[in-house]
Amino acid sequence: MQTVVLAAGKGSRMGVLTDETPKPCLPVAGRPLVSHTLDAAAVAGASRFVVVVGCGADQVRGVLGDSHAGVPIDYCHQAEQRGTADAVLTARSLLDDGPFVVLNGDALYDAPSLSRVYDHVPSVGSYVVDDPSQYGVLSLAGDEAGENRAISGDGGVAGRVLGVTEKPDEPNSDLVNAGAYAFPAGASDALDDIAESERGEFELTDLLGSLCATDRVKAVPFSRWIDVGRPWELLAANEWKLGELTRAVEGDVADGATLEGDVVVESGATVRDGVTIEGPALIQSGATVGPNAYVRGATLLRPGAQVGHAVEIKNSVIGRDTSVAHLSYVGDSILAPEVNFGAGTVVANLRHDGEPVDLAVKDERRSTGRRKFGVVVGRGTKTGIDTSIDAGVTLSPGSRTAVGESVTRDR
Repeated sequence: MQTVVLAAGKGSRMGVLTDETPKPCLPVAGRPLVSHTLDAAAVAGASRFVVVVGCGADQVRGVLGDSHAGVPIDYCHQAEQRGTADAVLTARSLLDDGPFVVLNGDALYDAPSLSRVYDHVPSVGSYVVDDPSQYGVLSLAGDEAGENRAISGDGGVAGRVLGVTEKPDEPNSDLVNAGAYAFPAGASDALDDIAESERGEFELTDLLGSLCATDRVKAVPFSRWIDVGRPWELLAANEWKLGELTRAVEGDVADGATLEGDVVVESGATVRDGVTIEGPALIQSGATVGPNAYVRGATLLRPGAQVGHAVEIKNSVIGRDTSVAHLSYVGDSILAPEVNFGAGTVVANLRHDGEPVDLAVKDERRSTGRRKFGVVVGRGTKTGIDTSIDAGVTLSPGSRTAVGESVTRDR
């Protein structure tokens, strides 16, 4: 099945993390986010990829190359990001006359569920979420009577899709569009008739809606799916994919270090005396841990990262060439490349009232839905010694803190 992968967006909801890196290239378990999308598609039945690029096009091309998992890749360039339907319209000249699948390049799909999308044309992936108001909500035939409702992971195909409503104020269902579509032959011809939406974009869901009016579009339930749009979802993506690691120790690990569970230490990485690492964790080539450091939870240390003496890292992504060298604590956080935490820098990751931590997304505070979430730190940030940073704070690229400062607001 020919497969269009949408990877043209910058990812503005990721904030400081996409200032220099397009969202499809953000790190998930040591690899670009978009590569995991292609992994699942290759298993599901993709015979050829058409990757739509735009922002950071050269970076996306550079990380993917000419093929993935033996499946050839063609590229097309969406010069102006005018919506998902416009992206597929850009790719249309590279498609043959047969059916095709469209996937969001910033989403993680479990491969068995995605295979059912490939097997049922036309269809759309579906998933049950706690807050459907942030997604496109699917309406199914018989849904009001509780019939034909998709149950995530049931292994089957749900009832007929009547339509999709984008980010409704009062959702009539908790079943949302997972951004995986199987369109029949000839469906791309209807892209020319799609009108600009209220958001000023050309939406692929309009093509889905028109198809629902003339064909029996099935909702395919996903057992697992993440729309990686915001920093806490990037953390969740790493938790998922790091959880799939199999223990492998190829780097230099001191006799006095303790590795527990599924820990991967790549060739060229160093783990010194007194270190304890509890998996799942990935220590990439060139990273250094210790002495006497503690790494736990789903943690990714990118190449060149340094975790030093008496430092604890928990459930975090530590960027390329970032240093947390002395007497510090970082929990449930994402640190971009080339950050330097001064000795004694401590990150808070829990609110005293027990409520989920909020984080700024496009200048609006939003709930992460996570009881524990730390900080998001942009490239090149440096903190003075004994800095304390409150939960849910974002530090912009190149920002600085003073010695002994308590940072309680975004900077």
